[in-house]
Amino acid sequence: MTEARSGDIIAIYADESCIGNGREGDNPGGAGGLIEWRKPGSDSVSRFEYWISDPATTNNRMALRSVIEAFDGISKRGKSFRVVFTSDSKYIVEGMSKWVSSWMARDWRRKAGPIENLELWQEAVEAVRPHETQWKWVRGHNGQPQNEYANHLATRAAANQSDSGGLRLSQYDEWVGLQKSTKLRLNEPEPFPDPNTFKATPRAWTI
Repeated sequence: MTEARSGDIIAIYADESCIGNGREGDNPGGAGGLIEWRKPGSDSVSRFEYWISDPATTNNRMALRSVIEAFDGISKRGKSFRVVFTSDSKYIVEGMSKWVSSWMARDWRRKAGPIENLELWQEAVEAVRPHETQWKWVRGHNGQPQNEYANHLATRAAANQSDSGGLRLSQYDEWVGLQKSTKLRLNEPEPFPDPNTFKATPRAWTI
């Protein structure tokens, strides 16, 4: 991704996991993501990945951290990208495309009371700010390969409490090959986003 230019399309597939989510006590969690980039004019897709963990967390907190980690990772390239962010978390997709707008209009307040995970929401907005982003929901555990791989990264990180230390070259292709001998049924992969039809979700904030 060192050759990536401002305005290039980036596809991100993110997922989260929390062992014992909602249960009293310390619940270990993880988040992971697959990042795809295609050099304009090329048919070859380059893939990167990340994963993070926390010994005491929730699904929603890890979902927010997956956003922060992904956008911080691509922002280190010093560019502003067009991003399609796909998640099976409606908390993230609805939150970033709808809720944040009204919260910010009320100076980060909501009618129903305090905003859960406020600091992480604010950090996520700052991470996303340099980029044009389309937020896209996908049904979880439905055989969509990129989402299933993000789930694999997240659940593994939650189980062994590991951290990738930033973006790494992805093992996605190897993982897909291994699934042929398991019970996990994968659909056709999601095509790389078409730059000509990209449409960013309207932002609730200014640059």
